[in-house]
Amino acid sequence: MEVIRNLADGELLEAIRLGKGLDAAIKLVYRDHFESMAWLVKNNNGSQQDAEDIFQEVVVSFIELVQKGKFRGESSVKTFLFSMTKNTWLNELKKRGRTGARELKYEKAKDQQEMDVSHFIAEQEAKKQVMDVVGQLGDTCKKILVMFYYENLSMKEILVNLEYENEQVVRNKKYKCLKQLEQMITSDPSLTQTLKNILHG
Repeated sequence: MEVIRNLADGELLEAIRLGKGLDAAIKLVYRDHFESMAWLVKNNNGSQQDAEDIFQEVVVSFIELVQKGKFRGESSVKTFLFSMTKNTWLNELKKRGRTGARELKYEKAKDQQEMDVSHFIAEQEAKKQVMDVVGQLGDTCKKILVMFYYENLSMKEILVNLEYENEQVVRNKKYKCLKQLEQMITSDPSLTQTLKNILHG
């Protein structure tokens, strides 16, 4: 049986960054973190297969972030992976149209997690890119998209803030704004991926 050497977070990140011993690093990530991440998925309407698929996606994204210098260990690897798993599974639930998917029951996880500062930091550059583009759509579109995606306001709350006739008008306007945004970023594949990751609606 293969023995996987334990690595401190800093050593693990260095191994991933340099690409040396990457296979061993990935095995270590699975060994140390898969069970708790799988518990999160399975405790929130997921199956074992869902857990395996989601964690595989998370590990691939995590490696990319580390190799691009977007995660430098501002928080623990476990906390960062937990946040990524939570967000990835939340997005998947939303795609499937599960009711109540807006918030996961992660408070009941085996190990209580501290606020994930590093995940916030890792997304700031990407969010700034998106907001720069959103700003070109005009004031109304910017307000609607920011309120819906970043402030998590409901259509009813947006309606009050912008004084539209009804919620359907707001939905139609949001759809048109997103279409405009989509057209503006088609020439930039990295922004397209950024939007997929950040805009959860």
